[in-house]
Amino acid sequence: MQQPGLVFSRRIRTTPFTSRVMHGGVKLATVYNHMVLASEFRSLKEDCEHLCSHVQVWDVSVQRQIQISGPDANKLVQWMTPRNLGKAQPDQCFYVPLCDENGGIVNDPIAINVSPQSWWLSISDSDVLLWAKGLAVGRGMDVKIREVDVWPIAIQGPKAETLVERVFGEAVRDIRFFRYKRLAYKGHDFIVARSGWSKQGGFEVYVDDARLGQELWDELFARGEDLNVGHGCPNLIERIESGLLSFGSDLDLATTPLQVGLDRFCHLDEDLDSMSLPALRAQREQGVPSRLMGLVVPGLERTVEDMQIYNPSGECVGELTSQVYSPRFNAWLGYALVERAAFDLPQLGIDANRHQAHVSELPFNFDQILAHCA
Repeated sequence: MQQPGLVFSRRIRTTPFTSRVMHGGVKLATVYNHMVLASEFRSLKEDCEHLCSHVQVWDVSVQRQIQISGPDANKLVQWMTPRNLGKAQPDQCFYVPLCDENGGIVNDPIAINVSPQSWWLSISDSDVLLWAKGLAVGRGMDVKIREVDVWPIAIQGPKAETLVERVFGEAVRDIRFFRYKRLAYKGHDFIVARSGWSKQGGFEVYVDDARLGQELWDELFARGEDLNVGHGCPNLIERIESGLLSFGSDLDLATTPLQVGLDRFCHLDEDLDSMSLPALRAQREQGVPSRLMGLVVPGLERTVEDMQIYNPSGECVGELTSQVYSPRFNAWLGYALVERAAFDLPQLGIDANRHQAHVSELPFNFDQILAHCA
């Protein structure tokens, strides 16, 4: 089936790197935070193989930076998340579930404390800007909230550190996971963080100068030819194999962090001024009504249209949130939001109950997958 084209307009914003992505041979794209995001270059399988073997440069400008600054900035950001940010260090990046008064997940950004009274929230696909403004006005907080002109580039893959070191110098090797340094590029300092939406290792460069960012993009490709550098983007196969979650698919306003395995980012026993703590504490006490789990079907090489999952009696006990065929394991892998009554079942039916899927905790246990696929 032929994919429809994408009509560009002012409502769908491009980035400083859009022309380079187009010249790089992008085949499929989507819209994310009102911007263009590449989703495939070679094929899903070939993109995954290249990412896991070499190094790719991604335009992830769609990770918009919502800047919250001012005397009450720290209070507002803390109110938005159940994670304790009070011990933030100057070079630290935080994965933070942003939750409403019911514990529902509004977004799951990376938060960077760029100065003592200023934060960047590198957001997933939802309008955090409007929500944050409403909260600030409602509480009478002294803050300024705006989307700043920052366009992140991700350099991902096992050869990423070698490539980034060639451009920014040996200091990149001292950046720990989810930490950052301000490193000079042609006289301008960029925030360079060891992070990214893959488990292959890599960095994200927060580009706040479009012209220099384009020069950086070109230099990464020029210096990475012998590393087989290539264009890339977040890859569905790699992210599901790695157990990474996608906001809007696997978690959203209808789910809480406790339902999707993000308990460790919720400091429910600490004395925090966070709007979601009462609801999350209550849910912990009562038990979650549903939970995100992994499903595996050896040998199934296609995706399925029926998003429901079934217990042995044929009753619907949840729904799929993400799925993909994994060539690496020759298996269909899926995430499913499973109702409490089915938590302990070893298998669940999928594909209109035509296949029985092995149930797994997330992230997937590779040894168990290989055993199922043997």
